[in-house]
Amino acid sequence: MPATPDRPEEVNSGLIDVGYLPDEATALVAFLAIKLGKPILVEGPAGVGKTQLAKSLAETLGRELVRLQCYEGLDEAKALYEWNYRKQLLRIQAEAQDTGWQEVQDDIFGEDFLLERPLMTAISSPDPVVLLIDEIDKTDQEFEAMLLELLSDFQISIPELGRIEASTMPLVLLTSNNSRELTEALKRRCLYLWIDYPSLEHELEIVRLHAPELDEKIARRLVEVVAMVRDLDLKKPPSIAESIDWARALLLLGATDIDSKTFNDTMSIIVKHRTDIDIVAERVGVKLDSAEDGSSAASS
Repeated sequence: MPATPDRPEEVNSGLIDVGYLPDEATALVAFLAIKLGKPILVEGPAGVGKTQLAKSLAETLGRELVRLQCYEGLDEAKALYEWNYRKQLLRIQAEAQDTGWQEVQDDIFGEDFLLERPLMTAISSPDPVVLLIDEIDKTDQEFEAMLLELLSDFQISIPELGRIEASTMPLVLLTSNNSRELTEALKRRCLYLWIDYPSLEHELEIVRLHAPELDEKIARRLVEVVAMVRDLDLKKPPSIAESIDWARALLLLGATDIDSKTFNDTMSIIVKHRTDIDIVAERVGVKLDSAEDGSSAASS
C-alpha cells in the first residue's frame, strides 16, 4: 500500500497483506484518519484486535510504531518527558563556582538533558510514526486533559523549552475496553471506531487466513464453539488471537474433529480463568457430548 492511500480499498488490501482482516468500517475510518490527520478512538471488548490494528497499520504504512501502554496512575513524566536529573546534577557540579544561576539554568534545561517518553518521541520524530495510546480508559480524566493539546494541534508545551510542534504528522490510535466513559473533549478530537467480536463467517475467514492448512470442517466447528463460549457469562471471553492459537494447536495435534475429548484437552487455550473453565466444561462440553451421541444414534 502507498504511504498515503487514495482509497479505502487500498487500506483494506494493505491490512490483509500483513495478516489483519478488517471489516468495511475499519478500513474506511483508518483511511479517513490518514487523510484528515485525525486520531482514532477505537473501542470494543478486550481481544477483538484493537491493538493489533495499530500494529498492522504501522506495518502497512511502513512506519515505526510508538506505543504508550496506559495504566492507573500514569503521569506526564512517564508519558511525555522528564529531565535527566543525574546528568543535570553532574553538569551543575562541573560549572565554575562563580557561574550565576541564570547561566546554569539556561545550560541544564536544554534538549541534551531531556528524556523523551512515548508521546514526545512521536511528536519529535523526523519520520511519521503510528502512535498507539493503548487502554486509555485505565487512566484518569486529568491524564485525558493533558492529551488534548497533543490530539488537537500535535504539539507539546514544555515550560523550560517552550512549544514543540510535530515535524511530521503521526497517525494516532487510542484504544479503550470501555471500562469507563471517556470525556467528551477527548471524543470530539477523534474519529470513532467500534470493533466488536466478528460474525461467525468473518472469524472463519480470519482463522483460515492464519491457519490455512486447517480442514474447512474443523475451522467452521472451531468458530462455532468459540461463539458458544463467548455467549456465556465469563470473566474473559476468548479473543480472536486465542481462536487463531486454538486453530494452530489443533493443526499441531493432528485433530480430525472437535469432539468433547479434544475440546476438554485444549480448552485452556481459549479459557483462562478457573471458574470460566467449570462453566464452559459444563455448558459447552455437554452440548458437544449431546452432538456426539446424536451422531452415533443417527449412524446406527
